[in-house]
Amino acid sequence: MLSRLWSKKPGESGEMNIEKLKKALNEAESVLIGAGSGLSTSAGFVYTGERFRNYFSDFEKRYGFHDMYSGGFYPYDTLEEHWAYWSRYIWINRYMDAPKPVYDELLDLVKDKDYFVLTTNVDHCFQKAGFEKHRLFYTQGDYGLFQCSKPCHPKNYENEEVVRQMVQAQGFEIAENGELILTDGTVPKRQIPSELVPYCPKCGKPMAMNLRADDTFVEDEGWHRAAERYADFLRRHQNGKILFLELGVGFNTPGIIKYPFWQKTNQNPNAVYACVNYGEAAAPEPIAERSVCVDGDIGEVLKKLK
Repeated sequence: MLSRLWSKKPGESGEMNIEKLKKALNEAESVLIGAGSGLSTSAGFVYTGERFRNYFSDFEKRYGFHDMYSGGFYPYDTLEEHWAYWSRYIWINRYMDAPKPVYDELLDLVKDKDYFVLTTNVDHCFQKAGFEKHRLFYTQGDYGLFQCSKPCHPKNYENEEVVRQMVQAQGFEIAENGELILTDGTVPKRQIPSELVPYCPKCGKPMAMNLRADDTFVEDEGWHRAAERYADFLRRHQNGKILFLELGVGFNTPGIIKYPFWQKTNQNPNAVYACVNYGEAAAPEPIAERSVCVDGDIGEVLKKLK
C-alpha cells in the first residue's frame, strides 16, 4: 500500500515539469491514459454558467437549480419532462462537438505509441476525436446508450435517433456541428410527446441512461470486452517503460484510475506517473522520484508538449 504522504515536487517550475513530461512521453514504450472529467472541462464541456443557461434557462427558472448535474437528479413529475431535460443534456454533451480541440491534440501526442485509454468520462469525446475504439475502456457508461431501468437483461441501446426527435419536438433545430438552436421568439417546450418516451423492449419498464449510479448499471458484452483489452494491455506492459498519464482525475472515484496508477507505478521501476490537473496535481511520496505533476489547464499543457 502506498503512503498517504504527498509530494508536489517543490522547487520545480511548471515549465520544468512540462519538459520532464515531454521527455517521459518520448522515452515511453507505451502510454496508459487515465482520463477524468477535467479533460472534458478543458475541452469546453462545462456544466455550469453560460453553457448551462444557453440550454436550460427555462428549467432553471422553473426549478431553481443552476447546473446540469443538479437538473439530472431532479425528481420530475412526468417522464415526458424527465426526458425533455435529459434529451437536451445528452445531445449537447454527447452529440455536439466539443468547443476546443483538446482531445484531438492529445491524440496527436500518443497516436504513434502503443496507447490505451481508461476513462470515467461518458461523453464519447475520445472516439469523436479519432482514438481507436479497441483502445478505449469507458468504465462508467455512455450518454449515447439507454438500458432497461430494472434492468431485466444485460443489453444497451444506442439512442441518437430518438434523442434527436426529442430535442426537435421541444422546438430546437440542430446545426451542422450539432448545436441546438432556437429560432427567434421560440420558447422551448419542457416536455416531449408521450410516444417518444423510451420503454424497455423486453419488459416494458421505462428505459434509463447507461450511467453507473447504482447496482442497476448494465455492463454489456462490449463493456466486458473492453475490460479484457485493458487487462491485456496491463499484462503486456507490466514491466516495460510505460507512462501512466493521468488527466483531469479528481477524488470522486479515485479507485478507478488514480489509486491503481499509483500502485502500478510503484510496482514497476521502469514506469513513470504523470498527473496533469488544475489545482490537484500531486503524487504520493514512494513514487515521487518517478512522477511528473503539472498544475494547469490540460489543453494549455498539451499545446506546450507539442
